[in-house]
Amino acid sequence: MNPSPEPLYLIGLDVGSTTTNLLVAAARLVRNCVTGRNELGDVAPLFRPEPVFTPFNGDVIDVAQLETQIDNWLAGARIDPASIAAGGALVTGLAARSANAKVVKQLVKERFKEAVVAATDDPCLESWLAFMGNTLGLSRAEPQRPFINLDIGGGTTNMAWGFAGEVCRCGCYYVGARHIQVDPGTYRVRALSPFAAALLAELGMPVAMGGELGARDLAAVLDFYVRLLESVLTGQPLPQPEKSAAMHCQAAFTTPSPATVGATAGAPVMTLSGGVGELAYRQARGEPLPPTTAFGDLGIDLARRICESPILGRDLKSHVPSGLGRATVHGLTSHSTEVSGATLFLPRPEILPLSDVPILGTIESETPDNEVKVLLDLASRSAEGACLRVDVANVEMATVKRLGQRLANLLEQRGASPPRPLVLLTAGNIGKTLGQYATGWGRLAIPLVVIDEIPDRRAHFATLGKPREGLVPVSFHGLESEL
Repeated sequence: MNPSPEPLYLIGLDVGSTTTNLLVAAARLVRNCVTGRNELGDVAPLFRPEPVFTPFNGDVIDVAQLETQIDNWLAGARIDPASIAAGGALVTGLAARSANAKVVKQLVKERFKEAVVAATDDPCLESWLAFMGNTLGLSRAEPQRPFINLDIGGGTTNMAWGFAGEVCRCGCYYVGARHIQVDPGTYRVRALSPFAAALLAELGMPVAMGGELGARDLAAVLDFYVRLLESVLTGQPLPQPEKSAAMHCQAAFTTPSPATVGATAGAPVMTLSGGVGELAYRQARGEPLPPTTAFGDLGIDLARRICESPILGRDLKSHVPSGLGRATVHGLTSHSTEVSGATLFLPRPEILPLSDVPILGTIESETPDNEVKVLLDLASRSAEGACLRVDVANVEMATVKRLGQRLANLLEQRGASPPRPLVLLTAGNIGKTLGQYATGWGRLAIPLVVIDEIPDRRAHFATLGKPREGLVPVSFHGLESEL
């Protein structure tokens, strides 16, 4: 790889059900000599403060306190928010269900402008990022074996199935430590999530605020959580009570069939991340855990119960990943951004950055004109601009020329130029050529951008940063469960 001379600054912020994590890192633009693609390389952490408890005021996030915390962290990192080139911020788990979660998103965007993807309640993106931040190295080291990463935090368990470093399936379930909150050192209940309240009622174990969660009740809740995860991972029917089990599903997860990856691949390796996952690895190593309900939730008890599971705990000693409790924030910082090719079509660089641009569909070289016209009409009505994927199997000049000329004809037929940018995303090294033909070599005054050499990420939104050394960082959110 040939690194660029100047470092880029990346940031990751994870506002979770239990804790909030921040990571600031430096990276360089490199050209991978194996794949030929531009990418972020030489990623080195610059500032990694200890996590803090996510501030809540009742059932809502205390935005003022969170804002102060972020500003204090940025001051400690001695970094100007305007210098951040890429990264991401997520509000996850039960925090994402808070009534003011979107205010946190706005807070992040005000700090970092359009350089950072900020998303709330995006479970498949969180699953993908946790795998990349926790299990990527292990998966690449054993490319013949599938891996499943379970990111178990305060509010959710995010699942991602990957093979040879590529994530193929994602899902999310409301299984986590903080659905039942207790006074630290006791099992005296001080808060229940709607999921925990419904589960206890179905189990015939209603617990009042201030009441004690008995040993039998605790065992029943933990057994339900573990059996739910086991049934999802093995494709078995959901456990009783079925109504609560169905309610706990946020994004359904299914593992690919053996025919998809090869019958010789064997059973997936299970890795864990998140706060509960980190506690489980400590238990597996024989290290002492914090005292009873030290964090005011059931995380310690859930970690112990996971270690007893022959499915969830079977690889805790043989495969220990690197990210653990910080997996999501590592993924946000290091893996949330792709880098364009050098032959992108960007006649008006001032168009960028663009934030949260919807990806409306895919154009292939054989897509009929009437279908392309529908997508272009849809794009013209998007107030923030729009993205379309361009999938060209044959990147020969003649094929690219024909597609570009077809786009030019259809765009010209529309008459008035769309006021917002139209962004074409393609995996091929065809950006400049496609853009020139699509604009009639500059004859059509269309705010068109073609970003090439970008992998096809099955997502609903893209954020394009400012050009850096002739390249454009691109991030995605709104990922689909089957990637």
